[in-house]
Amino acid sequence: MEHITLSFPATRTVSGKALAGVVGSGDMEVLFTATQGDILTIAITTSVDNSEQRWKALFERLGALSSIPAGQMQIHDFGATPGVARIRIEQVFEEVSHA
Repeated sequence: MEHITLSFPATRTVSGKALAGVVGSGDMEVLFTATQGDILTIAITTSVDNSEQRWKALFERLGALSSIPAGQMQIHDFGATPGVARIRIEQVFEEVSHA
C-alpha cells in the first residue's frame, strides 16, 4: 500500500460532508469534509505503487475544468481506473455543493 498526501489551492467554499463509492467493492471510496480556507488536502491510500504523478495530474485536470472546494479528502483506492476515480471525486464535490 502506498500513502500519498497532496494539497491544491481551493477556489470555493462549501459545507458538509460527502461519501462516494465503497472501499469493499474492489473499486475506491472518497470521503470529503468541507473546511474554511483556501486549500484542499488529499490523503490517498492506494494499492497501486508509484501512482503519485497520476493523482497529481487528475487533480490538476479537475482544477482546470471546474472549481475545487476547500476541505479534507480521504481516498481509499484499490485499483480503480482513472475514469472511476474522477467520477467518485466529482460525486463528492457535487454532493457538498448542494448541502
